[in-house]
Amino acid sequence: MTKIVPYALIGIVGLAIAGFLRQRRQPIPTPPRLTFLFENPLVEAFAGPELLVERLGLAPGMQVLDAGCGPGRLTIPLARAVEPTGEIVALDSQRAMLEKLEHRLEAENITNVRILEAGLGEGALPREAFDRVLLAFVLGEVRDREAAGRELYAALKPGRILSVTEIFGDPDYRRPASVRHEVEPAGFELVEHFGGFPVYTLNFRRPEHLATHKTSPEASDFG
Repeated sequence: MTKIVPYALIGIVGLAIAGFLRQRRQPIPTPPRLTFLFENPLVEAFAGPELLVERLGLAPGMQVLDAGCGPGRLTIPLARAVEPTGEIVALDSQRAMLEKLEHRLEAENITNVRILEAGLGEGALPREAFDRVLLAFVLGEVRDREAAGRELYAALKPGRILSVTEIFGDPDYRRPASVRHEVEPAGFELVEHFGGFPVYTLNFRRPEHLATHKTSPEASDFG
């Protein structure tokens, strides 16, 4: 029996590594049963809603996209920050996540959140509609990040902000250099960097005018 234990541990570690590598190659959204991975005291301590909302520089009346909103850990604080005339669009590709959010909104009597079931890069977002876009622990789950970057660029009003937050330990964690490599080709420019280890936030601006550097014809259609 004692000989079985080391082999079992090796097998578990091997499966974990295989799952991690598969997720890096073919990312999928965090399933609803694993929401505890980002709704727990440790995440709250390093990346609580108040901190991330502060980094967004929100004001009442703003239109905000909470992309990959999940069950709404940040959606409700965002909604309160832009009251009374602002609105949050809560986007997620998983119906089960949005159902959890809907229950929370009803319980909190929040009425300025609009639900959108879609994935990033699918073309579901309106053009030049948002003052802020938030991607919190989400970018690594997006399969077509190039298409997502173009869509988010088009969805932001000129001069407005895309905010990307990453936390070390997330299987989909992206280093700051990787985030910039995946976001800036769409036309964004980095304007702020908050934090470091284990949580950092990069704020990118959509320029007021077309960027002067070369872009692909496809990307320029979203300028």
